[in-house]
Amino acid sequence: MQQEVRHNRHVRHAAKADYTAILGIYAHARAVMKRNGNPSQWGDVYPLDADVLHDIELHRSMLLVDQSPHDGSERILGVFAACQGPDSTYAHIDGAWLNDDDYVAMHRVASSGLARKTGKDMLDWAVHQYRNVRADTHERNAAMQHILTSAGFTRCGIITLPPREVGGRERIAYQRHI
Repeated sequence: MQQEVRHNRHVRHAAKADYTAILGIYAHARAVMKRNGNPSQWGDVYPLDADVLHDIELHRSMLLVDQSPHDGSERILGVFAACQGPDSTYAHIDGAWLNDDDYVAMHRVASSGLARKTGKDMLDWAVHQYRNVRADTHERNAAMQHILTSAGFTRCGIITLPPREVGGRERIAYQRHI
């Protein structure tokens, strides 16, 4: 499932050997969100370690990677979960989805901070791979909202997540299909 995205970047499935690196990327993403005025979307604990392991085991955890310009070793630029729908959190929307076709939901999208445009590259890859993609983000996550719109996603409305410990429940829902 490797497909080049930009320059020498490609997306691959995460393996258990990537687990520690993925946890580090999520910790980095939580810190960036806090600095940018969005401390509650993921809080201090989301995604849970069990979520990360579950995504890897189900082969839905994907990594955007490239080769280091210094030594040629692989660098993990970003991580996301590509979850085949239907997604129960998307069953009810205050608004309207672009279509009711089969889709993949992008969840837990995060950048390592090592390179620019990683979020857009991950979203572009998903749309070209799956053709119909849905995603959501917190109202305070201006960076992700910008990435979604710059990647051609349409704002479709508001979804409500099931009760959980962090981040409130309402999310802005987006979709793109080709």
